[in-house]
Formats: sequence, C-alpha cells, structure tokens
Amino acid sequence: MTETVRLVLHDYSRSSASYRVRIALNLKGLDYEQVSHDLRAGEQRARDYLALNPQGFVPALDTGTGIIPQSGAIIEWLEERYPQSPLLPADADGRAIVRSMTQIIACDIHPLNNLRVQIYLRDKLSANDAQMSDWIAIWMREGFAALEDLVARHGGGFAYGDSPTMADCYLVPQVFSAERYGVALDAFPRVVAAASHATTLEAVQRAHPDRNQA
Repeated sequence: MTETVRLVLHDYSRSSASYRVRIALNLKGLDYEQVSHDLRAGEQRARDYLALNPQGFVPALDTGTGIIPQSGAIIEWLEERYPQSPLLPADADGRAIVRSMTQIIACDIHPLNNLRVQIYLRDKLSANDAQMSDWIAIWMREGFAALEDLVARHGGGFAYGDSPTMADCYLVPQVFSAERYGVALDAFPRVVAAASHATTLEAVQRAHPDRNQA
C-alpha cells in the first residue's frame, strides 16, 4: 500500500506549469495544500521560497520528505508514486508519444513565452505590444501545428486515446494561455477539441486559474 504523505504545492494560479500539475494531482484524486507565490509581485524570489527552491520558479512540490521542482519532474513522480488513474499509456510506444506531446509544450512553446522572457523582451529589447503579440503567436502556432498532427494520429477524444493522459495536463493550460493572449487557434481544430473535451472533467475544471486564486 502506498504510504500517505503530505503534499504541498507551491504555485501561482496563472502559471501554466502550475496549472498542469494541479490537473495531474486532481486527476489522480490526491489531496494537497497550496501555497501561492504571486509572480507579478516577485514573491517567487523571496528568501524563504528560494531556500526551498533555489531556482525561484513555480511550481515546486513539497512531498513531506523533500522538494521537487519543475512540473515535468513533479508529474512523473506523481505517476510513479501514485499509479492509480495512470497518466501514461500501458505500452512503451504510447508513453513515448504522450511524452513527445508534453515536450513540445514544455520545451518548444512555454519557455519562449513565459513571464521572464516577456519582461526581458519588453524591458531590455524595447519590444512594443505588437511585437510582443507576434512573438507569442509565432512560437505557439509552431508548437500547435506539430501537436495538431499528433492529435490527429493518436487522439481519441483526448489528446492521446480515449482517457486523459499527461498530454492533456500540458495541453489544457497551453490552450488557455493561447486564448488569454488572443492567439487564433482556427488552424488547430483537433488541438482545441481535445482541450475542450478534457475540460469537461471536473478534476480539470478544479485546476482552472479562476478557481485557484490566492
């Protein structure tokens, strides 16, 4: 039997990376506490938080026995530690495809558009609003184009197959982010449909930023 541990998620409601971890926790039916760190106010750089997570990013998961930074590592740990409601397919090929989907988002879309990059572009390179919008849209559309093809090949209601996986944990927040920034998604109907289908789940709804305000 899996030993019960106290889970504390250090997050921020509108952080896409935090959002994906909340979805994973909820899909697995796990109870957890939340400690919010407002990125706009720089709370992630507070001394007490840096003592927990020296990189100063959210999310970070306190497992009761240690701190796990980085959303991908957290979700993989959850999958190993709590195998109920699995978020990876049973076969190696399927697991590889799902991880490919997550990496497109985690490596090729999200890092280019997160808050610190936007601040650098605006403050250091003097990017105006139109340039910022163009920057965000370019990288989102490139990533969504690749995901559209993968969902077309492997989706079955959800991003992969007919049950939620890690791919949906990543996709739902990224689609939310695209909509928030006004990025047109008409060219990616399968991506939008998969994300919309995932958001019909109550566990996914509970992870939404609007329901996790500090």
